[in-house]
Amino acid sequence: MMAIESLHQALQNRIIPNQEYLLQGSIIESAVDHLLHRLRGLCDNVETSPETFHDLEVCMSMRQQNAQVPINLRVRRALDRDMPFQLRYIGHPEIDRSRPTLVRSSLDVGCTSTVLEFLTELGCRLEYEYISQGYMFRKGRMKITVAKIFKIIPGKPHDSEPVCQSYLVELSVVAPNGQDSIGDEMRAFAEQLKPLVQLEKIDYKRLG
Repeated sequence: MMAIESLHQALQNRIIPNQEYLLQGSIIESAVDHLLHRLRGLCDNVETSPETFHDLEVCMSMRQQNAQVPINLRVRRALDRDMPFQLRYIGHPEIDRSRPTLVRSSLDVGCTSTVLEFLTELGCRLEYEYISQGYMFRKGRMKITVAKIFKIIPGKPHDSEPVCQSYLVELSVVAPNGQDSIGDEMRAFAEQLKPLVQLEKIDYKRLG
């Protein structure tokens, strides 16, 4: 419990300088091949195929005394290869309309397969889980993912079905504080993906 509290406090005080800059959008399934072709031409290592992924993501939360909002944690594991589990802390988005991207605290650490049991013992509760399958590209320090999201069928942990017929497209950079020029770089790159996909700064409060 103290470890989670210390991590939360450190991120709030900006002792750990990790910020995620994020733009998101979606594209219909019939146009995905056109987007992948465009990304192959724009991103690094164009002579090779994009990296694929097939991951399970479990989202958990922990409520603390005197805290208005819970701590959100995510555990991701690869379903198609033998890789360490990944624990991720994601802070609440900063409300700043002048920024070209959404900005939030973010910290990723590798961990063992017992991490879910550990978090449950700490008092975390399961919020939701889903499967993400798709492609990942890189352009310098930018990461671009094109993923189909699947929901897990209750009572059938090995079965899943698509949430919708569209793909989620995310453009992100994780960098230290104070590098706001990243947002302008991301916006410039996002312009090159139009009109196939419109990447935007999503206002999660309006969605809620």
